[in-house]
Amino acid sequence: MNDQTLQQPLPETHPGKITAVLARLSLTQMTLAVLVVVFLWQWLDEHRIVSDMQEQLAKKIAEMDGSNKANQLLLAQSQGEVRELSVKVGMLEAHFTEAQNQRAALEALYNDLSVSRDETALAEVEQMLLIAGQQLQLSANVKAALIAMQNADSRLQRMDRPAFNGLRKVISQDMVKLRALPGVDITGINLQLDNLIADVDELPLVYQQHSAKKEEIKPTVAPKSETFWQKLLREILQDIKQLVRIEDTGKAEIPLLPPNQEFFLRENLKLRLLSARLAMLTRDEEGFRQELKTAQLWTSRFFDVKSTEVMHALSVLKKITAAPIIIELPDVSTSLQAVRNYRMTHEPKASPLTHTKAAK
Repeated sequence: MNDQTLQQPLPETHPGKITAVLARLSLTQMTLAVLVVVFLWQWLDEHRIVSDMQEQLAKKIAEMDGSNKANQLLLAQSQGEVRELSVKVGMLEAHFTEAQNQRAALEALYNDLSVSRDETALAEVEQMLLIAGQQLQLSANVKAALIAMQNADSRLQRMDRPAFNGLRKVISQDMVKLRALPGVDITGINLQLDNLIADVDELPLVYQQHSAKKEEIKPTVAPKSETFWQKLLREILQDIKQLVRIEDTGKAEIPLLPPNQEFFLRENLKLRLLSARLAMLTRDEEGFRQELKTAQLWTSRFFDVKSTEVMHALSVLKKITAAPIIIELPDVSTSLQAVRNYRMTHEPKASPLTHTKAAK
């Protein structure tokens, strides 16, 4: 069986068929076939290239689409953030405008308060200087006027404003004028007159000195070994000594006053001292000295000049009579006029806050 199989003719191979086919084709057909093959190859290659380009374009479009979506998301986020920022900027602008308005209001209020404080201080200073002038004109009280002017200067000093230096300089010049005046203690003289008026009722009269001295005489102490007759003789001698008293009073006569005249004497002496005080307050130096001289005369005539109270009263009267009560007072109205002029030239103008309040 194997031998039969080997003896059979072998079939023609495939390349042989292709060669036979190619032999039967003409040149034109071969050319056409080549052209067809080339066209097919080119078509397939172009188709492949187009497919690749489409794929790449699809990828790029897909990428661009993703990028566009991402950009849209970013744009949406950016727009949201821009809107939020716009709202915040609007709020900040509103707060800034409100802060500016508040600042302007506070500045106006501060200016008003500053001007009001200056006006209050100047009003107080003017009042103090007015009091100083009244003290000089009405009672010639230099000390009180000087204290009032010192308080005015201290008030300006506490303000610590350079604009007030000119006012302080004028006030200081007026204070120098007051310090240069001789001392006149009107208050001290007035107090001494009051004390004298209060002591008039306690001054002893001349005829009262004998009874007073009798009260001062103390009985002699009897010795222990004294007998009855010695005691009797001592008491009789003591009584005789009290019956007769010789004394040089230095006066021609001693006035004896009944009780009713004694009352009127003391009251009239008080009236003389009150008249002297009134003359001092009205700066009537002649009347002041005349009333004090009359008071000295009555005191030395009707009262016991040897008593301590009367000696003290006469000493005070003599001292007061020699004291000056009238001095040439300087003109201190310059400082008061300077303060008034400053207030007139620095009157505050209406502030924007005042206009706003008035409009409301």
